[in-house]
Amino acid sequence: MGHGLGGVDALKVRPLTFDTLVAEIVGQVSKVDGRVRVLVDGAPAADPGRLADAVVEPLRALGRAVRRVSLEDFLRPASVRLEHGRTDSYSYRHDWFDYKGLQREVLDPAMDGRVLPSLWNAATDRASRAEYADLPENGVVLVDGTLMLDRWLPAELTVHLWLSPGALKRKTTEEWTLPAFDDYDPAADLFVRYDHPERPGLVES
Repeated sequence: MGHGLGGVDALKVRPLTFDTLVAEIVGQVSKVDGRVRVLVDGAPAADPGRLADAVVEPLRALGRAVRRVSLEDFLRPASVRLEHGRTDSYSYRHDWFDYKGLQREVLDPAMDGRVLPSLWNAATDRASRAEYADLPENGVVLVDGTLMLDRWLPAELTVHLWLSPGALKRKTTEEWTLPAFDDYDPAADLFVRYDHPERPGLVES
């Protein structure tokens, strides 16, 4: 069972570097036969996409095909996201991201060998018209995003990049989003203290 936020300061933390964190994720994926779905979760201030990108080539070097997907390409239409204005934290928490679409078009069909790389183009506010891509039997779907780990999304490996309240506030450029994280209490297989990305810490029981 993955760690949650509660009592994180009382748990043992194993110091890592960014590269050894990448290696840890690669090692965890390598333990799983067949197709693997990986969710790399964190506030935008933690830049989970950077970590997800860094995992791609080491996995491919091991002979695992990788499909990269970003939750940013599964936004809901602007008419839904911005119904209560452009800076509404409740909408950001509940209405911005199409988690059901991500599951329907990526996470569920991945196990049958296909994924939709993107669903929505935020720039045009229209469907992206992407085509399904094949996922081989040993393939890995690597998804980065935010606020994903309390949505019961199916995955073989989940990673959460945890920022302390001070770091989250300091690093967040869109301050109006901060209240969206107040009630977010994710559990993850790899729960990582990430105030300093080059010196992360893996929380262990």
